[in-house]
Amino acid sequence: MPMNTPLPRILVVGCGAMGGIVAAHLCRVAEVTVLDINATHIEAIRATGLRIEGEAAFVAHPRAVSSAAALDTEAFEAVIFMTKSGQTAHAVHDLRDVLAATPLRVTLQNGMGNSEQLIGGEQACVARGVCLDAGRYLEPGRILHLIRGNITWLGPVHGTLADCAWLADALSASGLPARTLEDPMDAVWSKFIFNSVMNPIGALVLGVNAARYGSPEIRALIDDMAQECIQVVQALGGRLAFDPMELVKQTRAGTRPVTRHAGSMALDIERGAATEIDELTGFIVREGERLGLDVPICRTVYRLVKGVELARAAQLSEQDARHA
Repeated sequence: MPMNTPLPRILVVGCGAMGGIVAAHLCRVAEVTVLDINATHIEAIRATGLRIEGEAAFVAHPRAVSSAAALDTEAFEAVIFMTKSGQTAHAVHDLRDVLAATPLRVTLQNGMGNSEQLIGGEQACVARGVCLDAGRYLEPGRILHLIRGNITWLGPVHGTLADCAWLADALSASGLPARTLEDPMDAVWSKFIFNSVMNPIGALVLGVNAARYGSPEIRALIDDMAQECIQVVQALGGRLAFDPMELVKQTRAGTRPVTRHAGSMALDIERGAATEIDELTGFIVREGERLGLDVPICRTVYRLVKGVELARAAQLSEQDARHA
């Protein structure tokens, strides 16, 4: 970057595991603000920085706020959404003034429906992408970068490739390798299938990742789910930029280690939070029914996760009542 060139101003909405990893890296090449409703997390970042742990540990110091009101009508070169899919509509509403002054809106979220909410009938450039790294929120101010070095794919869904190419360059320069695609949906569909299969299975095996690989029955369940998901995506006209189950195949073959990461859905279930099951496997079930395609395995897994989600919330509520 030439001397005296001002750093781009970037707002990252949602500073959980992956949001924090993206924000912390971008601090190396941009002026970053993070917005997260976890006030304790925000206070820790303000006090001692955002600590990324793992193989390449470092501390970043983004500006941190816990409400959209703190931003007033500030302008950013880009706003990157990293919240849970179910929180997107609320975040867009609260940030409407900021978004009106922002030329680029980006979603790196899981699930379907996010980019449509960012477009919202307006003329803003909206980019969509997928990040194949993985992380875990440890405690306020601390995030573990569990899986690193994978490509982040990014491309326009409303606008041109040139509108978002600078952000891909910034991500690469920050230490998160990124590539652009004229049509990002090819990569989105591949990651979407992986998440629609592996996240709910991770939740159902209680977050024990080894169980996704050590049980012949679970391996068969994963393969059958993947075939149903691919069938629905292809019927929707979707193409795949890469084999969505390639990482699974590599792990089974022993060329990749079995990590401790069983997916964000398992962590959501553990803490009694709403999952993204409706935006992931639920999408496959709904679209399968609409297209007349039978997806009995995805439907069963979807129903099981909804039940486990409810059961865990009730369990935590009972624990709170006993301790009150």
